[in-house]
Amino acid sequence: MIRAAYLSAPGFEAELAEDLQRAGRGVSGWHGPLALSPDPVPDAVNAVPWALEAWDAPREIAVPSIKAAADALRAIQRNWALLDVSHHRRAALIRDALPPLRPKPLAFPTPGPTSHLGTWTLLSPERMLASPTKTSPFANGAVAFVEDREGPPSRAYLKLWEALTRLGRWPGPGETCLDLGASPGGWTWALARLGARVTAVDKAEIEPRIAAMPGVSVRQESAFGLTPEPVDWLFSDVICYPARLLGLVRRWMEAGAARNIVVTVKFQGGTDHDTAAAFGAIEGGMLFHGAHNKHELMWCWPR
Repeated sequence: MIRAAYLSAPGFEAELAEDLQRAGRGVSGWHGPLALSPDPVPDAVNAVPWALEAWDAPREIAVPSIKAAADALRAIQRNWALLDVSHHRRAALIRDALPPLRPKPLAFPTPGPTSHLGTWTLLSPERMLASPTKTSPFANGAVAFVEDREGPPSRAYLKLWEALTRLGRWPGPGETCLDLGASPGGWTWALARLGARVTAVDKAEIEPRIAAMPGVSVRQESAFGLTPEPVDWLFSDVICYPARLLGLVRRWMEAGAARNIVVTVKFQGGTDHDTAAAFGAIEGGMLFHGAHNKHELMWCWPR
């Protein structure tokens, strides 16, 4: 019996498998990037951070025909997203027989969707796995944004937008932000556009046009040499070993200096699951692998 399913981003199946093992959840098989488990989704919020989403109420359904498949899904609810792994032509015909799902790219800052969304996939031509509920409101756990291809100096702003969208809040006009590891300035650009006052910190130079944005100031120094100071938001996209970043975060938390923290936990070589678990164990924090992340996790601590 399949009691839960976990969707991995392409190429991160091994990290997800390690998460599930650490959480005491078995894997009975894989359906493409989807890990099938005989155990329920764990109660702990950050137990499986490498999953883009978890299907927490999956059910196997016999589907002898296209019509039978569509009727079975419509009998449960209206909105369904397809995870297209195999039997593509048949899956497409079933999808087309359902009410259309046409999610528009999100124009940040806009709250994420709140409407109910289920998900399904064909395990075989006549066997479907469908979950009317899941942990992400986005199709296949991936939020698509209306991108800006001219303003930011890199695409790193997308993972920040995703983190803040998941968090459900972002800096407002006049709030103070410290952006550690800011070069070339993608996160600084995104924060300044919100009207926040941003201090960009990096040994490397920030792009001049980003440094010249209203509300932006630059400190060309090491993020690890800073003394914690009161800020509304502490951000970090610093390239460093996770344990060193954890020490920095704890120092700022112990000083009570940052009301909100958003950091990228980057992995050098192998995945440091122990340090990731230490981030996940911090009370009130949220740890996840976003659709716009590479070999890294996002950790958010809102207050």
